[in-house]
Amino acid sequence: AVPPGPPVYVDLAYLPGSWSARTVDEEFFRRVRSLCYVVSGDDHLKEGVLRSLLDALLTGKHQWGTDIQVTLIPTFDSLVMHEWYQETHDRQQELGITVLGSNSTVAMQDETFPACKVEF
Repeated sequence: AVPPGPPVYVDLAYLPGSWSARTVDEEFFRRVRSLCYVVSGDDHLKEGVLRSLLDALLTGKHQWGTDIQVTLIPTFDSLVMHEWYQETHDRQQELGITVLGSNSTVAMQDETFPACKVEF
């Protein structure tokens, strides 16, 4: 059990990938309150727990009791993410959660990759 304590407020939280993604649950989102959560790690391990991680964000954010806007920043394209977005869109709006999607690309030297800009 997690000992009781006050939540931690941050501007940006990078959610762990691979095996560590399994540790991100409802309690994590109750305790780590961020303006932006970055979801990265386009791997088969994270894909397996992605839906539960996203649902935990909704449940945890509901417990905040404040009107803080949250931005979710996925760094990879995922069918699970698309389905979750469609199925929970109304709930996201109720809770003040925005999913930041971007079709922008950045070209550097001989390489191009998807990107988005986040400002504080």
